[in-house]
Amino acid sequence: MNVAAVPRRPPQELDESSEDDLGRPLLLGYIRRELIATAGDVQKIERQMSSFAEAEGFSMGFVFVDEPAIWPAVFEVLTDAVRRHNITAVVLPSPLHFAVLGASNDIKGTFERATGARVLLLNSRS
Repeated sequence: MNVAAVPRRPPQELDESSEDDLGRPLLLGYIRRELIATAGDVQKIERQMSSFAEAEGFSMGFVFVDEPAIWPAVFEVLTDAVRRHNITAVVLPSPLHFAVLGASNDIKGTFERATGARVLLLNSRS
């Protein structure tokens, strides 16, 4: 599978400033597909992420949808994009979407320390 095709929706190109033309910081999303019942539910979560981004003062960027058959490739692409484009935050539907990544009890903290980006939860406000 071509990993470059994995991000679900690119409403805008990532640029080095990580801001859109309105000056809002770019927010990326991450979803573990096996935790979502249907493709329609994935699309619903993507729309919720977009609404969340707007409400929190972000511009919504790519939503990375990780499939079990290709993990950890998508997670690595997300991590690389956060670092390369100085992304300040990533949104998840719930903590489970990082918890299934490995044995570490603190995937969220490890990700935040490694990338410098905050991990936000869809159903909470920052």
